Amino acid sequence: MAISSEVRGQLARKFQALLPHLNERQQRLVLATEARLLGHGGVRAVAQATGVSETTIRNGIFEIEDGREPLPVGRIRRPGGGRKRVEDDDPALLAALLGLVEPDERGDPQSPLRWTTKSLRHLAAELTRQGHAVSAPTVGRLLKSAGFSLQANVKTLEGTQHPDRDAQFRYINQQVKAHQADGEPVISVDTKKREQLGRLPMAGREWRPKGEPIQVEDHHFFFTGPDVEQAIPYGIYDITANTGWVNVGIDHDTSVFAVESIRRWWRARGHRDYPAASRLLITADAGGSNGYRYRVWKSELAALAAEIGLAITVCHFPPGTSKWNKIEHRLFSHITLNWRGRPLTSHEVVVNTIASTLTSGGLRVEAVLDVGDYPTGVAISKERFAALPLERHATHGNWNYTLRPASTNEPADLKAVGEADGPAQRRQAMLGRLADARLTGMSPAQLEQLTVALAPAQAARTQERHSRQRGGRARRATGRLRVKPLFDDAARLLLTLLYQRQVCSMKVLADLLEVTGTCIADLVKETRRALEDHGHHTATAQVRFAKPAALLDFLDTDQRPARAAITDRLAHPVLTGITRDELHLLTQRLAAAQSAQGERLGYQRRGAPRQPGTRSGVFPQKISNSERVLLTILYQRKLCTLEVLTDALGDVSRSSIGNVIRETRPLLEQAGHVPAPATVRYRTAADLLAAVPGDRDTPTS
Repeated sequence: MAISSEVRGQLARKFQALLPHLNERQQRLVLATEARLLGHGGVRAVAQATGVSETTIRNGIFEIEDGREPLPVGRIRRPGGGRKRVEDDDPALLAALLGLVEPDERGDPQSPLRWTTKSLRHLAAELTRQGHAVSAPTVGRLLKSAGFSLQANVKTLEGTQHPDRDAQFRYINQQVKAHQADGEPVISVDTKKREQLGRLPMAGREWRPKGEPIQVEDHHFFFTGPDVEQAIPYGIYDITANTGWVNVGIDHDTSVFAVESIRRWWRARGHRDYPAASRLLITADAGGSNGYRYRVWKSELAALAAEIGLAITVCHFPPGTSKWNKIEHRLFSHITLNWRGRPLTSHEVVVNTIASTLTSGGLRVEAVLDVGDYPTGVAISKERFAALPLERHATHGNWNYTLRPASTNEPADLKAVGEADGPAQRRQAMLGRLADARLTGMSPAQLEQLTVALAPAQAARTQERHSRQRGGRARRATGRLRVKPLFDDAARLLLTLLYQRQVCSMKVLADLLEVTGTCIADLVKETRRALEDHGHHTATAQVRFAKPAALLDFLDTDQRPARAAITDRLAHPVLTGITRDELHLLTQRLAAAQSAQGERLGYQRRGAPRQPGTRSGVFPQKISNSERVLLTILYQRKLCTLEVLTDALGDVSRSSIGNVIRETRPLLEQAGHVPAPATVRYRTAADLLAAVPGDRDTPTS
């Protein structure tokens, strides 16, 4: 019989409320049971009331009539139903996948993914190319079932360990416990990463209104060069009190800056937290501005020890173990978290952000801005370093040492670099002494006049160097230069003149001025070019000094070096056959030819032009240009043999004199000077020097 519309409506309302709560199989069986109860036309009526396919309802009726056993709890279909897994249809798929993702040392060396990122898409593409059609999600499922997961690198390999590594760790621990037991301060020091200022991206994220991120520059190379502001945080972490103190510098991370940061901490916090302290323990890395190899670091600490009256002990961590330094994970890590995702646009932002660093463990941090100048290139001599009150410990004395506050055997003229008079004051005083007319060959007025005339060329050279460093023109107008060089233009000119006049070597100048030899070399290279552009030609000095002490003695007592006195006697007209003025004029005439000859011989030895960036200039030779002319004249006059001249000078070899004469003789011939032969020949150096009278200044043949 036909099923009424009223029944159909009731079925629709019934199944609309019931079916959403049933799974697929339960829905099928309920609909099949209702259709059987309705009899003929029931399948169609139920299908129309629910919108389910008649085939589905009939399949439910077949399941009920077959008398199948109920399925286990939680299952909808019988085992074996549905589409087969891809690994079942392709048994070789898993082996091919594992061959691609095995570690490089165990996998196929010919795998195309050996040097490529092994992403799911790359793996799926390579498997498909090999004939195993598979999708990226399936590859991920197979990898997880095989025990694979995404993993980053783990920093556990420390390389070759120093044999004293563990012993040094134990020694540092003993020193820290001993100082803490006596109530003495123990600090951990280090320099945090240098930060450029500006709207630059910072790692990390912070909460912001949705769709309003902080906008920053997309490239860092806009913020490069000598004029870009930077922040250099040097931290001091008090291990006992769990407090931090950060000195934010703006110039260079040097040893002088490092010790000045410790000095500022002591004045601000240390002497108040430890009023009865008699010694200070510093734990530091093996490298950086507080490295154990730097003489200036130790010299500055000696000055600090004398200033605050504490015995300062330093214990360095072995190379490659800086992560064990307490300051790294007790202070710097929290500062990094505090300014995550925040552009450091000014020094005020840096200082305030560091000072607001707090932790639940009680860490409190103070920060100050240090606008002082800390130029690079500062150094001290071995003699000054040897005079420091430094005591090396019995356990690895290079890493563990103590600087006493006073030393009774320290010479008065060998003070530490950082004392009250300071290296800058001593450097200026030494420059004043080196400006002596006997060394420069110019009066003070002439030297000042040359300095003024050369200033525009030096400024142009400086701007050219800055342009190379920043990679182009400045993006904005340059204000006060942040970087202050060790030497101004006048000092650069003075040192270049001394070097070109061959008064002494770069090493002697570096020792006198307490700077590195590289610093002298760089300024000579720049200023020499400015002198050449100006057309100034420097004559060779009559005196040369191999040691700093000899040069200082000459300035104090006018005591010429023994070599200069001998050369002066050999230049007597009795031996040269010409007056001293004539010899001087001849030397000046040959100066340009000798310079060109030196460049030509250097080119022959190199076999090519100078490489870009090399330090070109006048290099002090064992025998100066004036001595070359003098020795060649004496030899051409046949006054003596090469052996006699060698014995007379005393500090050069026979081959050197022979080479000098062979190179200078053609220059004399080109200048038209032919020395007249002497009538007397001397067999020894003593006879040659004794032939010079004390009151005669007339030539003889």
